Amino acid sequence: MSYRFAAQRLRNALQHLLLLAGLALLLAIPGYLLAGSFGVIWAFGLVALTLYLSGRLPPRLALARTRAGLLRRHQAPELYRVLDLLYRRAGLGGEPQLFLVPTADLNAFAVGDAREGGIAITAGLTRTLDLRQLAGVLAHEVSHLRHGDTRVMSMAATMTRLTIWGAFLVQLGLVLMLPMVLAGELRMPWLELLLVAFAPSTSTLLQLALSRNREFTADLEAAALTRDPASLAAALQVLERHQGLWLTSLLLGQKPPGWFQLLQTHPPTEERIRRLLALAEQQPPRRPSPRPYVPDDPLRVLPPEPLSHRDWLRRRPRR
Repeated sequence: MSYRFAAQRLRNALQHLLLLAGLALLLAIPGYLLAGSFGVIWAFGLVALTLYLSGRLPPRLALARTRAGLLRRHQAPELYRVLDLLYRRAGLGGEPQLFLVPTADLNAFAVGDAREGGIAITAGLTRTLDLRQLAGVLAHEVSHLRHGDTRVMSMAATMTRLTIWGAFLVQLGLVLMLPMVLAGELRMPWLELLLVAFAPSTSTLLQLALSRNREFTADLEAAALTRDPASLAAALQVLERHQGLWLTSLLLGQKPPGWFQLLQTHPPTEERIRRLLALAEQQPPRRPSPRPYVPDDPLRVLPPEPLSHRDWLRRRPRR
C-alpha cells in the first residue's frame, strides 16, 4: 500500500503544479497584452495582495452566514477523540475545532489552515453516518487543513477572476481599435484575439481541475491518517445515495454525460470509491478492536451554543 500511495501522491502533486502553472500562464497573457512585463508583475502582485488580505481575516467568518456553532468537547466527545488522533497523526499542533451547521444537508468542509482553521459538519451528516464513516470524512478535511487547500483554491479563484477581467479589458481595447483596423492603419491582432477569447474559460476549467486534484489528494491522505481507506469509501457511498438523487432526477434518470465532469469541483464519486477500495485491498487485515463500535449506537452530539458576532471576529473563539 505504501508504494501505491506514494506513487499516487507524487502523480497528484505533479498535476497540482502543472495546473497552477497553467493558471499562471493564462493570467500572464492578458496582463502582458495590456501593459507588457509591467502588466504581468501587476497581475501577480494583485494575487499576492489578495492572499495576504485573506490571511488577515478570521477564517471562521466564512461560517457566520451558516448559523454554525462551535462544538465543545463535552458536546461531541467521540468526534473530538477522533479529531485528536487525526491531528496527532497529521502532525498538527493546534487545538482541533469542530463546528456544527444546523441543517439537514450532508456536508463537511474545512475553513482556514492548520494554524487558525477548523472543520464544520452538518447536523444531517452526524445523523446519517456512523462514527467510522465520520472518521473518514474528518480525516479528509484534516488533510485539507494540513496542506492549506483553502488558501490554494483561494489563489486559484483569484487568478481566474483576474484572467477574466484582464481578458475583458483586452477585448474592450480591441473593440476601440476596430475603426483604425478598418481604416487600414492597424492590422487585426488575430492571435491576441484568439488567446483572450479562450483564456477565461480555460482558466475556469483549470481551476475546477485543480479542485478535483486536491480532493483526490485529500482522499489519499485520509486513507493514510485513518489507516482505513474503506471508512471514507463507505461514507462516500452513503453520500452518493443521498445526494446523487437530485442529479439523476434532473437528467430524467440518465447518467450524466462525460463532459459534465469537467464542470464539477469534485471528482466522480465512483472513481473516488474505486481508488480507496483499491488501497484497502493492499492493506493488511485490521486487528479487531477490544471495544468495537456498533453503528446502531446513537452518536452523542449536543447542540452548540450560538456564537455572537463578536465571537466570530475572534482569531479563535473561546472554548
